Amino acid sequence: MEKIFWCRERFRWRRARTGTDINDGYRQAGAYAGRILKGERRGDLPVLQSTKFEFVINLKTAKALGLSISDNLLTLADEVIE
Repeated sequence: MEKIFWCRERFRWRRARTGTDINDGYRQAGAYAGRILKGERRGDLPVLQSTKFEFVINLKTAKALGLSISDNLLTLADEVIE
């Protein structure tokens, strides 16, 4: 029962999530703004999808729910919140 969130800040009280790196999204937005300021039309810019994803596990919440997380899954996580 994994949840997908768009940023880490919305996640802290959940047990596991995958989602995009919000800082990467800000970098992409800045690049778009720069291209628009240089004269490109907004309609001509391509739609970009995130290329960097994070996998975070909240052990405190998992334990409160009586769930056990395997060591293999913990090694795959980008961050483990204890």
